[in-house]
Amino acid sequence: MALVIVAILLIGYVLIATGYVTNVNRAAIAMFVGTAGWVLYICYGTDFVMSQHAEGYSDFLSGAESTSSLVKQYIAQDIFIKYVGKSAEIVLFLLATMTIVEILNNNGCFDFLQELLKTRNSKKLLWIMSIITFVISANLDNLTTTTMMLVIMHKLLPNRRQRMIYGCAIVLAANCGGALTVIGDPNGLVLWSTGAVTATNFSASLALPCLIAWGLPTYWLGRSLPDHIDLQCSTMPYRGDDTNLNKWQRVVMLILGIGGLWFIPTFHNITKLSPFLGALCVLSVLWIVNEIFNHKLMNADQMIQRPVPRALQYGVIQLMLFVMGIMLAIGAVHETGIISHIARFCDANIHNVWLMGVITVGVSCVLDSFATCMSFVSIYPVIGVEAMLQHADAAYMSSFMQNGIYWKIIAFCSAMGGNILPLGSVSGLALMKMERIHVGWYFKNVGFVALIGGLVGLAVMWVLN
Repeated sequence: MALVIVAILLIGYVLIATGYVTNVNRAAIAMFVGTAGWVLYICYGTDFVMSQHAEGYSDFLSGAESTSSLVKQYIAQDIFIKYVGKSAEIVLFLLATMTIVEILNNNGCFDFLQELLKTRNSKKLLWIMSIITFVISANLDNLTTTTMMLVIMHKLLPNRRQRMIYGCAIVLAANCGGALTVIGDPNGLVLWSTGAVTATNFSASLALPCLIAWGLPTYWLGRSLPDHIDLQCSTMPYRGDDTNLNKWQRVVMLILGIGGLWFIPTFHNITKLSPFLGALCVLSVLWIVNEIFNHKLMNADQMIQRPVPRALQYGVIQLMLFVMGIMLAIGAVHETGIISHIARFCDANIHNVWLMGVITVGVSCVLDSFATCMSFVSIYPVIGVEAMLQHADAAYMSSFMQNGIYWKIIAFCSAMGGNILPLGSVSGLALMKMERIHVGWYFKNVGFVALIGGLVGLAVMWVLN
């Protein structure tokens, strides 16, 4: 049955990787795989519990006779709920950040972005757009950042060929910016919430590799652009007459929203509570300020809610369900004991975290970066100093301690796969749908240079380690 559960996960991965061909929703696949894995697990729960949790189950029984009902109760209360909690932490964090973005958008806090992009110098426009995307993506999730920037780009550029190039630059910046911080991407968020990394150490280690992996292919894209480009001379969709806030009130809300997200790592270090609670705290403060600033409009017909693109709303819901489904599915596989066999196989036959990173790049090119990262991260637990010292190869085992190089390699390499092929990231898929870009064109014009940039970034990480 353990092999059946693993087979279901692998089939799910194949369907996710070929989703652009089959048009089967990847969130639906992830949720089905996660659900099916736990249903099969609990059907054969006695065998799994006795092999993996014999001591804990014995304490749970407290001398009572074991029955099928008690086994299922133990699985539901002591095993399954643990993975629900882990996945719920990530989903709630995403939900909080999405609501923060919606409040800021409704109050015109992002209107200045389109003003910054009004230049006919093609390379200047490329770098401004990329830098804005990189910075925002480091604080918000990739999907929201990419969609917002692609919408702005689409309104500015009438030439489809140029939109394709600028869109690729946005994807590169979103993936690299998201990989830079623990709050910019679900991968880093999971590593942080599980204690594998700390926020400051993670960002410091990935800063230079991410900048290289982003800057090199972006420079290459700029070479294919003409010196000047034509912009659509259209007025901004929102000029401030649909919101009650003045310029400084918008700045205050933007600082509260983005600055509050920066404070979350400090909140976590002080309280040791889950990061999503810090995100909810920021959301609550921003929400209160929003109602204070807009108190005159709250009970009037004047209050206008800016329309968030339906594709973005739907995509955010899909992302949350996809994250939960993948984490539940991997949890089911982990509880079968198969992953411990995979870890021993990797130790015996690979025994090199850098080679594991290269494999991660290859897998994440076609499989979603989050699914890839979680698969490789789940192979090893975070170990302590005593466990490292007791191992025969202490230097190798130090890679799996808190802030060990293994976690950073996997996070970086899984993000780089989404740069090489658009299939490996939600940002790339959003670009493919919006601008109808083919995988072959992307790899020919962007992916190959992104591969070189990613490998150079990985080499820099190796030198600095």
